[in-house]
Amino acid sequence: MAKTKELSKDVRDKIVDLHKAGMGYKTIAKQLGEKVTTVGAIIRKWKKHKRTVNLPRPGAPCKISPRGVAMIMRTVRNQPRTTREDLVNDLKAAGTIVTKKTIGNTLRREGLKSCSARKVPLLKKAHIHARLKFANEHLNDSEDIWVKVLWSDETKMELFGINSTRRVWRRRNTIPTVKHGGGNIMLWGCFSAKGTGQLHRIKGTMDRAMYRQILGENLLPSARALKMGCGWVFQHDNDPKHTAKATKEWLKKNHIKVLEWPSQSPDLNPIENLWRELKVRVAKSQPRNLNDLEKICKEEWDKIPPEMCANLVANY
Repeated sequence: MAKTKELSKDVRDKIVDLHKAGMGYKTIAKQLGEKVTTVGAIIRKWKKHKRTVNLPRPGAPCKISPRGVAMIMRTVRNQPRTTREDLVNDLKAAGTIVTKKTIGNTLRREGLKSCSARKVPLLKKAHIHARLKFANEHLNDSEDIWVKVLWSDETKMELFGINSTRRVWRRRNTIPTVKHGGGNIMLWGCFSAKGTGQLHRIKGTMDRAMYRQILGENLLPSARALKMGCGWVFQHDNDPKHTAKATKEWLKKNHIKVLEWPSQSPDLNPIENLWRELKVRVAKSQPRNLNDLEKICKEEWDKIPPEMCANLVANY
């Protein structure tokens, strides 16, 4: 893997002279104690450029050989989470000593860039089939059908969650941080194409009984406030609290139709876009404590324009 020492001009000229005398690559290599590939490369360069000295090169030569570049590219393709330090150690073991900056420059030159890993659901085959089935069943649904859906979900709001990951320009390129985001609150919310419904703070650990209470205090009032009318459909995921027998009975008793939902599919729920919007808005207000965080969350949730909700549903 390490680069070998370049041959002197005298040795290169001698290789060319022996080639002119009619000797083959192997014979020249054996006589001079060089590799056949080295002899061949020098002769091909001479035939093409009529010279044995190196051609002018822009800047310093790359410290990593083509084989080394291929190795680190193969490693990164197979294991995208590989760090620059890991690659430095791999090359060091192969005889090439470079810095992490050199590794970064090489990867960028090859068209790669460092990004924050996206969080995606862990999907098994059954989940993939269920998602595909859901997509096929609703492929030709009109927008009028989705307008009748009341989407819901829970999310965690951290006191300093957004600020802790935001990039800033400062003299020392640092921002104040608080362990574990400075505390957090859990929220339940819902929305439809007509706007946002009620937002409820979940205090403590939510069980099946608490979930039914949240639905009773927030779901039906939201449906009335949004004027969902007859035949509206409720969407929630397959959390055990949502699919519990008591929860199903409560929904049936209140004549609430539930949208069949594939497991492990948070990315299919358009409310995720609203959660992101809410977190960005809340971060700009810089809440000071958890009670302040709850107050600002509810204020900003109510300020989300109905046009944004309608656009999310229209593009579903």
